[in-house]
Amino acid sequence: MFMAKVDEKNLGAIRGLYKVGLSIREIACKYSVSVDAMFYFFRKHKIKRRTAKESNKFLFERKEASFYIKKKLNIKEESLKTAGIMLYWAEGSKWDGEKIVDFANSDPDMIKTFLVFLREICGVDESKLRVYLYCFSNQDVNRLKKFWSKETDINLNQFTKPYIKNDYNLSKTSKMKHGLIHIRYNDKKLLQQIRNWIEEYKNKYN
Repeated sequence: MFMAKVDEKNLGAIRGLYKVGLSIREIACKYSVSVDAMFYFFRKHKIKRRTAKESNKFLFERKEASFYIKKKLNIKEESLKTAGIMLYWAEGSKWDGEKIVDFANSDPDMIKTFLVFLREICGVDESKLRVYLYCFSNQDVNRLKKFWSKETDINLNQFTKPYIKNDYNLSKTSKMKHGLIHIRYNDKKLLQQIRNWIEEYKNKYN
């Protein structure tokens, strides 16, 4: 049963809850009042409302991550972490507006090393891994998908629609005999973490 109005003595607590990221709806629910009553309370006490950008930032920060970063690493794992970070620095997506981890290469060993980094250091959710194949029209797409599925240990149903290039130079196709794949993981928080690690290396050595 909702109360008709907000108790004035809760002003300080409500300001605090809004400051740490709770929405007006969540605060209203916590105090068992209607959303309209809480909006009136905000207007009455001139509590400044968050902008859409600020609200999205709080939602992002409160969203549960789909991965778990391993904290205590042995020497071998520290080397793997460094390798993964350097690989992404070199071959990961550089687009500022990117929202997913996107690592592309045609070298199976490089792809496998990056995946070990994602699995063992970043603790990713296997079901969220996606593979995007880029190849030429004179190549056998199904054979390439099976090849990469075996190399990556990622199920074929996690492969997205491939990009097949029709306009190409025959003299260059041998350089990508298995095509090229993108390893993708849809979690902006993981992308942010990897980019933060890269920045740490930049600051350390530059």
